[in-house]
Amino acid sequence: MFTIGDFAAFGQVSARMLRHYDALGLLRPAVVDEVTGYRFYSAEQFGRLNRIVALKDLGFTLQQVGEIVDAKLSAEELRGMLRLRQAQLEDELARSTARLTSVEARLRLIEKEGHMPTDDVVLKRIAPTRVAELSAISPSYDGEDIGPVLQPLFGQLFERLGMAGINPCGSPVAYYEQADGETVRVHAAVPVDAGADGRTAADVDVLELPEITQAATIVHNGDMMEAERSMQTLAQWIEDNGYRSQGYAREVTLQFDPDNPANWVHEFQIPVTKPS
Repeated sequence: MFTIGDFAAFGQVSARMLRHYDALGLLRPAVVDEVTGYRFYSAEQFGRLNRIVALKDLGFTLQQVGEIVDAKLSAEELRGMLRLRQAQLEDELARSTARLTSVEARLRLIEKEGHMPTDDVVLKRIAPTRVAELSAISPSYDGEDIGPVLQPLFGQLFERLGMAGINPCGSPVAYYEQADGETVRVHAAVPVDAGADGRTAADVDVLELPEITQAATIVHNGDMMEAERSMQTLAQWIEDNGYRSQGYAREVTLQFDPDNPANWVHEFQIPVTKPS
């Protein structure tokens, strides 16, 4: 048997927390001295303590922890539950990190207000291109929604093309179309030397990405989480030169570094018209 202090030390928790668990009925002492009121714990109680601490650290309320522990789940069942919760927390962390990056990018934009040169914008024609593509629906055009949809699409696209022996012959292109409500259809495409339109042996769509007669374009260097910088430069140029934008921009990947987004290079191409 262990005193509450020793049990707390071995279990890497505080004696105060053990008293709290006792008061809630989560972890009762094995023995309480009737005269002194001292609490004593047994080694076999470490298993319950470990479950309580793990569940608490994964964000479950103490009431939920009690219900789960009292259900006497097997180690395998509990492990599966913890892995699921771990995946949820990792997803929340990734989204929070993305939001923080976006906030930092917005702050840099605010600091540069009035100092965003538009000299790098080029007006040009974009020729039609035959592409293989996959598409899916994103809840919105927000970067937090687009990224988790677009990145897997490109992975699946290149995997299917590789298995079918079809070689890309140009830079990957992402483009977008308005769907229902706020949802957006996201297209991951890459130029190919393919035959007729339609579905290929690679189970991807092959079609001609149409010409853009006039596109305002800019090269964006760095993480796509900071795309607002270049997009707002484009917007300023469009307004200053009397054009109107038509739909979403295409994003052409000129350089991709899987280990360092700071090395990414994209060209944004947004269709424009000039009112007569």
